[in-house]
Amino acid sequence: MAGICGGNLRGEGRPLPYNERVPGGRRRDVRFLLVVLLWSALALLPACVSRTRVIARPGARPQQPLLEASKEDLLRRIAAQYETIRTLNLTVDLIPTLGSAKQGKLTEYRDVRGYLLYRRPAELRLIGLYPVFRAKAFDMATDGERFRLFVPSRNRFLEGRDVPAPPSRKKLENLRPHHFLQALVVRPPVPGEELPMLHSLTDEVRATYVLDLVNANPSELRLRRQIWFDRLTLLVSRQLVFDDKGEILTDARYSGWRREDEVDFPHQIEIQRPQDEYGLLLRVTKLEINPPLRDSQFVLDRPEGVESYQLEGYVEGKAPQ
Repeated sequence: MAGICGGNLRGEGRPLPYNERVPGGRRRDVRFLLVVLLWSALALLPACVSRTRVIARPGARPQQPLLEASKEDLLRRIAAQYETIRTLNLTVDLIPTLGSAKQGKLTEYRDVRGYLLYRRPAELRLIGLYPVFRAKAFDMATDGERFRLFVPSRNRFLEGRDVPAPPSRKKLENLRPHHFLQALVVRPPVPGEELPMLHSLTDEVRATYVLDLVNANPSELRLRRQIWFDRLTLLVSRQLVFDDKGEILTDARYSGWRREDEVDFPHQIEIQRPQDEYGLLLRVTKLEINPPLRDSQFVLDRPEGVESYQLEGYVEGKAPQ
């Protein structure tokens, strides 16, 4: 009788089973079955074992690609902005902060209106007004070498060199136009003084290019500044200025960038001076880039009847009371 496979019931014409045709066939059947099961399991891994996680960085769109730039590209960006901005006229909301993170206590003073004028390379005038009645809180000016600071509430007029000095116990006396100039417009590396080096600081949370500006003198090799660039935009997000011991002098953070008059400018600048134990948050409400400014707008005269204090050469604990 013919079988269903075309042979007879005795096996004539029927192909031999795999384990009868090949020596050790049963063991090979087991190995073959294991291989099939293994590949079947691996094929199921993406669906039931592994998972794909989308990296969501602050301020970024889902899966937004990172921008690439060389050291030369970033240096050109800094130089272009610095050279383009000759003058500024800003109306800002100020939030001064007294204290430091080391002390573990910070005191904020809100709703201070400010007016800031800047003229390259180093002229600056900043007037702060108290809230509600908008009485003058302080008036500060510099020509890049000497500064003047008038504090009406204390009937005090301070004068001195616009360079870092030992911090005073009176926090307001630590204000220097030099600190604002460092943070307001990021200047390119000083030729012959600062040597630029680039590294990337990119992980799941942060995507940043860091431009290290080290002292060009090999006998005094140290980090002078750091300029951070957001790799989502290639705009500056932070600038750190260090002293000779590597401690932070100025920590400036930039956000709210907008393009006006073909120039990118941050509308929020946060300045921290940890050694001077004060900080200042500037929120720009009105911006004029390259307006004409007069010399007289940068002149601050001592009011009649107000005593003047010279700050050169004072030592800690000997500042005017």
